[in-house]
Amino acid sequence: MSDEKKLSVKVEKIAKEIEALTALELSELASHLEKKFGVSAMPMAASPVAGPTTSDAAAKEEKTIFTVNLVSAGANKLAVIKAVRELLPNLGLMDAKKLVESTPKELLKDVKKEASEEAKKKIETAGGKVELK
Repeated sequence: MSDEKKLSVKVEKIAKEIEALTALELSELASHLEKKFGVSAMPMAASPVAGPTTSDAAAKEEKTIFTVNLVSAGANKLAVIKAVRELLPNLGLMDAKKLVESTPKELLKDVKKEASEEAKKKIETAGGKVELK
């Protein structure tokens, strides 16, 4: 409590008494205060003006899971098809060709950052354009 402002003697006395209550007594006190003052112990939803929005919080945290989307095959479609088959070995040649020709298409979903960057590098080296989301 050293970094909090100093409490008045009266408030400090009440706080010490509350700290000594059992869980059942705390529950009874909360119910009584809710009825007496017409308030709820449930936290209110933060208004957009009051605090950071979820998009701000998400922007501060570094993203670790990505979706790799093939945006376009570029001029060297054959090299991009080969790169796609390296990334997705379960695809046959025709399936990989259809995927490359029907861009934009999702290549990999929910992959780690390292795998997504490696996939992006392979496709871009082959001449394609990739987007990470």
